[in-house]
Amino acid sequence: MFERFGDLPLHVLVIHLTVVLLPVAALTLIAFAVVPKWRRLLRWPALVLGVGTLVCAYVAKKSGEAFVNAVPTLAKAIQLHEKRADLLFWYCVIFAVVAVAAFLLFAGVRGDRATSSRPLELVTQAAVVVIAVLVIWQTVRTGDAGARAVWEGQLPPK
Repeated sequence: MFERFGDLPLHVLVIHLTVVLLPVAALTLIAFAVVPKWRRLLRWPALVLGVGTLVCAYVAKKSGEAFVNAVPTLAKAIQLHEKRADLLFWYCVIFAVVAVAAFLLFAGVRGDRATSSRPLELVTQAAVVVIAVLVIWQTVRTGDAGARAVWEGQLPPK
C-alpha cells in the first residue's frame, strides 16, 4: 500500500509534501497561539494542519520503510535519516496533540475561548512554540540526512 504511486516510489512523492507542510503547519500554529487577534481566522487551519502533519509523517514513515524493503541496498546508507525520521514522527504526534489542545483552549469549535486562565494560556503557548520549533528543526535535519544519503558523491565537485 505504501510502496508505489503509479510507477514512482510513494516516499519520493510524499516527502516533498511533508517538507513543505510541516514547517507551514508549525508557523501557522505559532501564529495561532501567540497572536490572539488571529485566533478566530487561524483556528481551523491550525487544527487541520496540526493533525495533517501527523498523517503526513505517518505516510512518509511507512512509505520510507516500504521503499527500503523494495531496495534493501539502501538500508545502510539511510540509517541516520531513518533514525531522525523516527524522532520526527514522535515530534509530530506531540505536535498534533498540542494543536488539538491549543484549538480547544484558545478558540473552540464555535470560536469561543475555553479558558480564562492566564497561566494555562502561557503554558500552552510555550508548548506550541517549543514543539513547533522542534518539528521545523527535525524536518530540516531529517531531510538533510536523506538528501545526503541519496546524493552524496553523485554531484559534480564545486
